[in-house]
Amino acid sequence: TYDLIGSGDTDAVFQLESPGMKRFMRDLRPTTFEDIIAGISLYRPGPMDSIPDYIKYKHNPDSIKYKHPLMEPILSNSYGIMIYQEQVMEVCRSLGGFSFGQADIVRRAMGKKNVEEMERQKKIFVHGGVDEKGRTIDGAVVRGVPEAVAVDIFDEMAGFAKYAFNKSHAAAYAFVSYQTAWLKYYYPVEFMAALMTSCIDNPGKVAEYILSSRQMGISILPPDINRSEGKFTVDGQAIRYGMAAVKGIGKPVMEAIVEE
Repeated sequence: TYDLIGSGDTDAVFQLESPGMKRFMRDLRPTTFEDIIAGISLYRPGPMDSIPDYIKYKHNPDSIKYKHPLMEPILSNSYGIMIYQEQVMEVCRSLGGFSFGQADIVRRAMGKKNVEEMERQKKIFVHGGVDEKGRTIDGAVVRGVPEAVAVDIFDEMAGFAKYAFNKSHAAAYAFVSYQTAWLKYYYPVEFMAALMTSCIDNPGKVAEYILSSRQMGISILPPDINRSEGKFTVDGQAIRYGMAAVKGIGKPVMEAIVEE
């Protein structure tokens, strides 16, 4: 399945069928589910700038550099690239000593570009302080992070968080991407027949997927009054054209033919 995705043969694969995404997957050659999640998260305005680095570090992991050792366990799954909102929160927790709730306040302030709140949180992240409920937060300097490094990390997070994706959201998308790629690889005839049936009222899409099927080596058999059904069906190793896609055949006539 990963080989299929990495080949760029992802017509009809959920989230992975645009020309740009196909090119990204060919360059990336994904080998893990994490790669699919990251791909979906990065292929958007803003995060796209990190795509070349993500590809480079995946294929050359020895070249990954972390701004502080505490960053490694947080960013190792994404090859040192910050991609997700959850990573912003983990950095706040691990380096700054924030609780989950306090880290979520930082995430929200960054996402909404609340400059005043971000400036307040930056001071707490670097030097520590007290939150609105009177709870003490260590700050990164107390935890052994040099001040300049802590400032640099916070500023990087602030710039990135405007576009950051929620990983759990991306993972749900990626799971459907993997499922559709799996079906396309292991059950190509059934998959393409179902796909054409799903867009049977859109002649342009049907024509597009007929072309894709032929490129995959799947024959498209013409309508047959003795074999066709309303939908596109599997006929041996080929796909039988569905009568519902034939112009001018009304549903009652089609149903009567199928029954007969």
